[in-house]
Amino acid sequence: MQEIELKYGCNPNQKPSRIFIEGRDLPVKVLNGRPGYINFLDALNGWQLVKELKIATGLPAATSFKHVSPAGAAVGVPLSDVEKKIYWVDDLDFELSPLANAYARARGADRMSSFGDFISLSDTCDVSTAKLIKPEVSDGIIAPGYEPEALEILKGKKKGAYAIIEIDPSYVPEPLERKQVFGITFEQGRNELSIGPDFFSDVVTKNKDLPDEAKRDLAVSMITLKYTQSNSVCFVKGGQAIGIGAGQQSRVHCTRLAGSKADNWYLRQSEKVLNLPFKEGVKRPERDNAIDYYIGADDEDILKDGVWQTVFSKKPERFTAEEKRAWLDTMSGVSLGSDAFFPFADNIDRAAKSGVKYVAEPGGSVRDDLVIKACDDYGMVMAFTGIRLFHH
Repeated sequence: MQEIELKYGCNPNQKPSRIFIEGRDLPVKVLNGRPGYINFLDALNGWQLVKELKIATGLPAATSFKHVSPAGAAVGVPLSDVEKKIYWVDDLDFELSPLANAYARARGADRMSSFGDFISLSDTCDVSTAKLIKPEVSDGIIAPGYEPEALEILKGKKKGAYAIIEIDPSYVPEPLERKQVFGITFEQGRNELSIGPDFFSDVVTKNKDLPDEAKRDLAVSMITLKYTQSNSVCFVKGGQAIGIGAGQQSRVHCTRLAGSKADNWYLRQSEKVLNLPFKEGVKRPERDNAIDYYIGADDEDILKDGVWQTVFSKKPERFTAEEKRAWLDTMSGVSLGSDAFFPFADNIDRAAKSGVKYVAEPGGSVRDDLVIKACDDYGMVMAFTGIRLFHH
């Protein structure tokens, strides 16, 4: 039986630590670095996510994982000029491949949460994608293969310690999965649910116009939720998650959290943010932090004297609440998925503030009629999937 010994478990005091499969070899190889326990949890969850995105959409897929939930996930839709700018890829001296486009989207939607991520790719990592990853702060990567030059580029990260894992794409796990809690073994059938365009055929609203692009985005949302700690909701636009609300006990708090992340993604595309006068030499993480403060409620923390001078060449004008709301009111065509039913219409009210037009959720609440009515009032299209997607 092959095994990989790990430095420690979730925390340094949790030793010994290893991964293995009873009676068979592991489907993964460590090509560089020393991945840890949480790295492997991120890698194996992320790999399942991107593999299913590729099957569902036919497009290369990437995800950016942190603490066993995706910070971002996307398929390889080409970037607009504005998207290239907000993802810091507008000045590259190489062309982005479809796979690189997918990672630029997965990393770029919520750059604050993706800092120090573990990357999963659906396809062989090419040179374009490796070059895109090279300057980013990241813990490691899993992919079904690596072009030789791409592998050498990635090996140079973190002073040679960057974790690089190769997975056998033909690997199929056993149909039953097990884990232990407090010495007690839990066993369940694997969640083998297949999510594709037909998953959204039960449209329950008056508006039944669900275009193919919306079906794709809803599939991205639901597959992302399948590997996100519950409760969870996911806002998607243009083939990428733009706001993920994970691990909240209240569903409306998931919706508020994901909605605020989606709002931040869209606010970054406003002229005020695009034209922020950053000083020469300010690095990406510092720019990301500054933008997060600037578009948030605590903008004075970045605009006060003695602070703004550290990142800006001149003091920016405030982005007022009224200006932000006016910009957000132009947001449209967003898709929203939920891993379980919406128990109250307040989730739909919050979703409407972030441009949601299309919704998918299991249905089954005693207040389904009120949720449907709220969607009708906003002119939304909502499909019931009939399937819950809890993940723990």
